[in-house]
Amino acid sequence: MDVKIAQSWKTQLQNEFEKPYFTNLVNFVKSEYKSHTVFPPGNEIFNAFDHCSFEDVKVVVIGQDPYHGPGQANGLCFSVRDGVRKPPSLVNIFKEITSDIGNEIPESGNLERWAQQGVLLLNATLTVRANTPGSHQKKGWEDFTDAVIKVLSNKKENLVFLLWGAYAQNKGAIINEENHLVLKSAHPSPFAAHRGFFGNKHFSKTNTYLKEKGRTPIEW
Repeated sequence: MDVKIAQSWKTQLQNEFEKPYFTNLVNFVKSEYKSHTVFPPGNEIFNAFDHCSFEDVKVVVIGQDPYHGPGQANGLCFSVRDGVRKPPSLVNIFKEITSDIGNEIPESGNLERWAQQGVLLLNATLTVRANTPGSHQKKGWEDFTDAVIKVLSNKKENLVFLLWGAYAQNKGAIINEENHLVLKSAHPSPFAAHRGFFGNKHFSKTNTYLKEKGRTPIEW
């Protein structure tokens, strides 16, 4: 199957695209876009991969669903389009960055600038029906994104995986922690951030590790 995804990722994931589950997933997603409002726009489903090539990945952030409100989702987990109000979890991420390394909170919640530095902002499910969180779960996306995590864990070394909340930590159980730095904490949502996300210092820890491995730190 010819999937419109960055060539570096197509090379790594071609076997997944040939599997029956992926064919079923594509048929489901196409049907949903025809009959419902679905986010993100179809040409942005693989934005996380298009903005961060396989070769360039240094950090992986694992989210769950895309945002399901109008104009929010842009294919990168926790990220919103320029000019869109920052969701509460993203506000808390920026607050922790300020507390951790002193950066001011930016005007825009668009995290493409992270992706272009090698941060793969990976949702477990890459599409969602408008105003219906979880609507595209258990349709095959999780199998695909598990394969992404496996290929990163197995074929690369010295990545940093940021696993915020139980869902991300369960999904990250397949990561080889001997070859990579895996940082875990509570989720940045308002319901959980005070239980260990605030004060986790994941952003400074990530950059310290990258520098130790001879890699350029991320400008958060």
